[in-house]
Amino acid sequence: MLNPKAFGLASGITWGIGLALLALFALFAESYGSSAISLLSTVYLGYRPTVPGAIAGAAWGFVDGFVCGYVFAWIYNYFAAPRA
Repeated sequence: MLNPKAFGLASGITWGIGLALLALFALFAESYGSSAISLLSTVYLGYRPTVPGAIAGAAWGFVDGFVCGYVFAWIYNYFAAPRA
């Protein structure tokens, strides 16, 4: 059984850090990941290859990752539970 809260937190932290790093890499490495950022900015408001954009991406990524991770763990537990 998976703990939905723990799995959600792990997913949210991982996705938030990943989005922040992608934005910072694009800021300092000139156009690295710019097409991915263009695509993701249509979903995550304020996400741009800037420091404030990286913070916005980290926040949105944490929320999105937490919700998706929590739901994934809940569905997994539902199907993995022994049936009587």
